[in-house]
Amino acid sequence: MTALLAGALAGLFVFAAHLVTTSPLIIQAEVFETGGGHSHATPEAGAAGHHGQAEEPSEDVFRRHALTLLADILTSIGFAFVLAGAISLSRREIDFNEGLVWGLCGFAVFHASVGLGLPPELPGMQAADVTDRQVWWSATVAATATGLALIFFTDGLGLKVLAAALIIAPHIVGAPAQEFEAGTVPAELAAKFAAVSLVVGGLFWLLLGGLSGYFYRRFGDPE
Repeated sequence: MTALLAGALAGLFVFAAHLVTTSPLIIQAEVFETGGGHSHATPEAGAAGHHGQAEEPSEDVFRRHALTLLADILTSIGFAFVLAGAISLSRREIDFNEGLVWGLCGFAVFHASVGLGLPPELPGMQAADVTDRQVWWSATVAATATGLALIFFTDGLGLKVLAAALIIAPHIVGAPAQEFEAGTVPAELAAKFAAVSLVVGGLFWLLLGGLSGYFYRRFGDPE
């Protein structure tokens, strides 16, 4: 119940945030990617698309937003199950305020750490091989999560040093390299998307952590 409720509420929030922040930027990037508009756009819409304003049929807009809502809620519930499971394994008392700390750790694991090497990408941006990126992303998430667990749940200087090494190691190895070529997406648009995605991700994890702490305490930890 903790994961379902916290995940659904946080998913609704992040959908609303995406609706007014990242989604318009993605639509603008698609205009540049397709060279001035979607295939169904009129010449006038295509010309306007060069300024980042492409028009979509209302049914396409509804479908896009409906799929975004579904993806945000399902992803949020999935993250909530991971977070609730970690809280349960820790056997620690938790409330809304403590949940905020757990949320910050989730943000560090799933957004901040991987974002240093693989910033959020817009359509049309150059990127390394997807398999290489998935492997590095997974390894970075695992190393960061393990490092934070050692920092918060263990004692001893040696383990703290190991934790720091685990967190830093993926960035010493480095994210998969790519050959940069002239892209279709303006650098300003890509930078804005990365910054906005980071802020939205941080707010999402704070809310998910706080709600998880609140509901976990409300429902109790079954012995």
